[in-house]
Order: sequence, then structure tokens, then C-alpha cells
Amino acid sequence: MNITNEKFKHIPGWGIDADPENEPTYPMKKYTGDDHKRSDYERADQQKQEILLLKSPERPAISRVFGTTVPPSGLSGAIRRYAFHYSEDKIRHWIPLILADRIQVWEGLLNDLKRGYIPNIVAERGWNIEWKHNPKGMVKKIAIATSLGFLICCTLRKKKK
Repeated sequence: MNITNEKFKHIPGWGIDADPENEPTYPMKKYTGDDHKRSDYERADQQKQEILLLKSPERPAISRVFGTTVPPSGLSGAIRRYAFHYSEDKIRHWIPLILADRIQVWEGLLNDLKRGYIPNIVAERGWNIEWKHNPKGMVKKIAIATSLGFLICCTLRKKKK
């Protein structure tokens, strides 16, 4: 079927890409004829699902290959399961996922302490590198954090009296 067919001319923008000279990558792109074959490839075998996989309501099938290293668990996992009840276009999907990420950091810290491992916060937060490459910014961040901490302490003390 010719894409410049007259019965589709009433659709705004129809056939806009029919002229190769009006194509955004012209003349740099070298056409090989494979452009239209990009979805013709051998699919990977379906990976077996042995853990809980959270998937969006608008994507009912699981992808062929997926990660299995950290299944959802604890409070962060419960929040993630809640988030995946909602569509990806809803704030009720994304805000809980962001919250779950923050909670999972604390769960990881508590897990480390429970196993007897004391995390090296300075190295894990990248403060050594920041001090090396951005000392002014680091001093500014420390000053702001100290000031905020001081203000919070003063405010809490006033409320107690």
C-alpha cells in the first residue's frame, strides 16, 4: 500500500516521513534495507520465574530475561507490591517506589549491623572522592547541614521550655 494514499490525506501529518529528503537523518544515514527488519530477530528463551516479580498492570507478560538478585522483602517490598497495583502513569505508582528505595537503604544498613558489619559511610557515600575533586562544594554542604542541624536543635529546645 502506498503511504501517500489519498484516503489518508485527511489525517494531519500523514505521510510526512514519506519523502526521504525530509527525514531527520537524511543524508547522514546510510540505508541498508535492514531498518524495517529490526523487529525480526530470534527471541531469547523465557527465563524461569522462581521469585516474586513485580510487573505493571499494562505489561501483563514478564520480559524474557530479568534480574533475580534482590527480590522485594520487608517494609520496602510491601510498599513496592502496593505500588505495582497501579498503572505507571499514576503518581500512586512512582511515589511509593521512591519511598521504598529510601526505606531499603535503611533496611540494608540495619541488616549490615545485624550481621556485625559496620558500614564505611564515608566511602559508600563518596565523601573521599568529593573532598578530592570538589572541596569547596563539600565544605558548603557540611556548613549547610551543620546550620540546619543547629537550627533544628534550637527549635526543639525552645519547644521543650
